[in-house]
Amino acid sequence: MDTTDFATQREPRLRLLIPLVVATAFLMEQLDATILTTAIPAMARGLATTPLHLSIAVSMYVLTVAVFIPVSGWFADRWGTRRVFIAALTTFTAGSMLCGLATNLPMLVAFRILQGFGGAMMTPVGRLILLRSFPRSDLVTAMTYTTLPAIAGPIMGPLAGGFLTTYASWRWIFYVNIPFGIAGIALATRYLRETSVTRATPFDIPGFVLFGGGIALLQFALDASAHRALGGTEVGAMLFAGVALLLVFGLHARRNVRSVVDLRLFRQRAFAIGSVAGGLCRVAMNAGIFLLPLMLQLGLGMSAAASGGFTFLGSLGAVFVRMLVGALLRRFGFVRVLTGSAVACAALLASMTRPDHATPAWVLVGLIVTFGLARSMQFMGSNSLTYADVPPEQLSAATSLGGLLQQLTVSVGVSFAALLLTLTGAAGAPLDAARFHHAFLIAALLPLLAVPAFLRLRPVDGAAVSGYAER
Repeated sequence: MDTTDFATQREPRLRLLIPLVVATAFLMEQLDATILTTAIPAMARGLATTPLHLSIAVSMYVLTVAVFIPVSGWFADRWGTRRVFIAALTTFTAGSMLCGLATNLPMLVAFRILQGFGGAMMTPVGRLILLRSFPRSDLVTAMTYTTLPAIAGPIMGPLAGGFLTTYASWRWIFYVNIPFGIAGIALATRYLRETSVTRATPFDIPGFVLFGGGIALLQFALDASAHRALGGTEVGAMLFAGVALLLVFGLHARRNVRSVVDLRLFRQRAFAIGSVAGGLCRVAMNAGIFLLPLMLQLGLGMSAAASGGFTFLGSLGAVFVRMLVGALLRRFGFVRVLTGSAVACAALLASMTRPDHATPAWVLVGLIVTFGLARSMQFMGSNSLTYADVPPEQLSAATSLGGLLQQLTVSVGVSFAALLLTLTGAAGAPLDAARFHHAFLIAALLPLLAVPAFLRLRPVDGAAVSGYAER
């Protein structure tokens, strides 16, 4: 394609403005992913519910994002990236405002689902806007601007959540999105150029219903178990129906080359191990991310601001690991890096059984920072492996499926953490430090289950990305 076909070549000022617009959306989504957990105890008091029940407000948002990610590309092709991106920003911002106005848990969950629908469209369509606005030679620079929120969001989130909850109100963790959203909508309306709307291929509605319905039922069953909302018969029926829908979807996907989710990707060893074994580790570590601020507040008696101050230290690990992961992969390869980080994740989750009221602050800081380093190493390593050997013609399908699976590990991790807290205490019993310790110890088993799969990797798997050559 001639470079004059790109908007950034015709209007040089758009080289900065378009990444800025997309980065605004990325920042809102990253903030939302990390700001909420610190505020959960205060939200539970304000909504007359329990912290465990509020886990559904986290999991339903992430589940909605996961279910609708595969639809985003089709929407963009059908109605145009600019139009869909502005609609996504508007939906997310409106959902954030309504979440702040919620007066009970059902209202909050409903508005989180609305917010999640906007979030599902923002990030994938934002990336698509960059791909269609920049020639390949300038794409790395553009992506650099938009990855900054991915670093800043997790660092700012716990601090902002703790500060706003302690010194203002938990409702401000949602209201804080409103100025960002309005700015993003205004900038997108003014500076984004509509790409040509193509004749979108027919959307796989049966596949979407089967797949989305299957994973939704499994998630609902996990949440119902965690909250003791349904009896064993009802939960069992939901599990059976969810598995049945996914099995039917598997048959459907084998016969449909345009399936909403391309299951053929799992035939590639690197993709399968990176997404499934790496996903097990992600579930455990996302459970830990949910448990940690709750333990600091409910188990150790900290304020939301103090809890946020400690929690954000774990996010600093991502900054250092980004600089180290490439060198470590070149030196040791995927097998050692992923196996070692999985074992480290398990050990550090287990170590969270030690903090109590007498634990010195410096010990807690050391545990949380190391926890963040191991978590980031595992996340980045498995994410790199997942896409390392995917052929160029399958990259679009791989990034869609990989992003969907990563979102599911968040929702499953949060619900799994709530389930562990439920199982380790009687109904109505207070959430003391001992219950959190038990939950962390059980969660520590999951990364160990991923180790045999990582050991099945061969030196050639992902070698083009890692640069590792067996000596």
